[in-house]
Amino acid sequence: MSNGAYTAFIFCRGGSKGIPDKNIRVVAGKPLLTRAVEGALVSDRIGRVIVSTDSERIAQTARDAGAEVLMRPDELATDTASEVLAWRHAIDAHRDSLNGVFISLPATSPLRATEDIDAAIDVFEDGGCDIVFGISPSHRSPFLNMVRRDNAGLISLVNPGAGAVRRQDVPPVFDVTTCVYVGDTQYIDTCEGLMSGRVGSVVIPPERALDIDTPFDLHLAGLLLSRPFGDPL
Repeated sequence: MSNGAYTAFIFCRGGSKGIPDKNIRVVAGKPLLTRAVEGALVSDRIGRVIVSTDSERIAQTARDAGAEVLMRPDELATDTASEVLAWRHAIDAHRDSLNGVFISLPATSPLRATEDIDAAIDVFEDGGCDIVFGISPSHRSPFLNMVRRDNAGLISLVNPGAGAVRRQDVPPVFDVTTCVYVGDTQYIDTCEGLMSGRVGSVVIPPERALDIDTPFDLHLAGLLLSRPFGDPL
């Protein structure tokens, strides 16, 4: 599709408990949501950014950053509500302008680069998948060094049948990131789960794959944004 043809959504509910007001926390001098909106608009592929939220504070931050706002019903903004339902609400509200393509760029991935967005769109445009996830090489493997712990404190491999003792002997595994999602609107409307169809992927380097879920993640994001990976120490 032509430049600026796509709409990107950012989903930010106001009731985050682990980190209060997480989506608008200032990190390296800028609110996470502001960084996400500005980062999306840098992409030549994105012409419009819409923030879905239940919070007027978040809505104002979104508008100040150059995004449109879609107010989300309270029942789609609880701790137990599936974000997929919020995705469907956004699709329903803007279906005619989406051209069948849904893009989500979470504010909690502040290290995301424009090239990550564009790469995910490229994979989706190439066809053959219902949705594209960002993934990143995992530091742990269920075949080698990921374990279960029982009530007695004893541990066992998640996949004990592999019998491998070296990383070179096991297949590469990846973590699913929250960096970027690009999917078919009809698939999102009807799927039983996001992984239930043909799921494509784009590999996100570890230095850009951070998802902010804890105060430690927030601190780490600030350090990485202040001194990007690769800069001299």
